[in-house]
Amino acid sequence: MPILARPLAALLLALLAACTPAFAQGGASLRPVTPASDTAGLRRQLERLMTGYEGVAGVSVRNLATGESLSIRGGEKFPSASLIKVAILVTALDEVRRGSLRMDDPISMIARDQVGGSGVLQYMHSGMEMTVQDAAALMITLSDNTATNLLLDKLNIRTVWAKMDSLGLPATRVHSKTFIRATSVAMDSSVKYGLGVTTPDETLELFARLHAGTAVNPAMDSVALSLLRANQDFTKLVRWLPESVIVAHKTGEVDQSRNDCGIIQGPQAPVAVCVMTRENRDTSYAVDNPANLLIARIGAAVYRHYNPAGPPTTEPGAGR
Repeated sequence: MPILARPLAALLLALLAACTPAFAQGGASLRPVTPASDTAGLRRQLERLMTGYEGVAGVSVRNLATGESLSIRGGEKFPSASLIKVAILVTALDEVRRGSLRMDDPISMIARDQVGGSGVLQYMHSGMEMTVQDAAALMITLSDNTATNLLLDKLNIRTVWAKMDSLGLPATRVHSKTFIRATSVAMDSSVKYGLGVTTPDETLELFARLHAGTAVNPAMDSVALSLLRANQDFTKLVRWLPESVIVAHKTGEVDQSRNDCGIIQGPQAPVAVCVMTRENRDTSYAVDNPANLLIARIGAAVYRHYNPAGPPTTEPGAGR
């Protein structure tokens, strides 16, 4: 799996596919699932990978076919960074379901809406027109911060809280618009965690609900998964997975935290995995940042554990 962004043409095709209703209708067919596996053995393997890591890491894993799961620091809170955008997406789709928002509702961006960090809207002209659907696609596929803020203007931050509460995810909170802390609705938590906060277990549950069609409803959850499959960040969870393996996931990163959570659609079993880090000693944004490598190793290990007969990973020195 390449770790750099795809060429522009491929990116545009991915965005078009993600925004096309027909794309969202399909679902990957699964082969027969393997029997219950040695979850304790997988736990030991993941704990070995985490030994000596210069930071704090939390992991949550669930075989979505059998229900078997494991959690290492999964109930602890971590800065979400852009991972919280999954909660924003689910809330937006829930508002569409309720009829209070439409995917083709227009959004006009002016200069003061533009913020830095990830995304492309910061480079576009003031007065640019888009739709709710466009903003959602940019927020997930490119983690666009300006698009995120434009959606939050439509939703209201507390609406995201209420939706997460309705799903039994009380620790999953967005605090403010991106790069505009003055808009925070929970300043103390915002100062401590940044844009948002969640736990590996809660984010895993959110992805599991998307897989089951119970986060919003089957149609809306299918739209969410199609966007998450078009994520253009290949530096973490999907880094060493086979090209043929489809992964619906979302990353997030700030100086001391790197995260990646999603669903690995392996040929033998669909597996949800969430890896979050905090208090990282290395705060660089190099591709080979230790947090990126740890998340990639965990992703490869989880894939191999549940898909022993599947295509091999490309992790250096992993072997089969």
